[in-house]
Amino acid sequence: MPLSYKARRRWSLLILLIGLPAYIIAAVSLIAWLPDLTGWVTLIVYVIVGFAWMVPLKFIFIGIGQADPDAPHPEDSAR
Repeated sequence: MPLSYKARRRWSLLILLIGLPAYIIAAVSLIAWLPDLTGWVTLIVYVIVGFAWMVPLKFIFIGIGQADPDAPHPEDSAR
């Protein structure tokens, strides 16, 4: 069952305010446990980890910046 626009907006806000900072802390802690890597390898690992959170959550964020597609259009009520 697809999420409604309002539900996706709420979930995206919750993810950005709570989930993303928690993910950043977990990712930095995980990378700190790795053995010392060279500068380029560390950069590549950070880039991969930085994009990894978006892949499973992509469906929540699609279309959030646009107008609510379920809301009635103002020109419909003027008729």
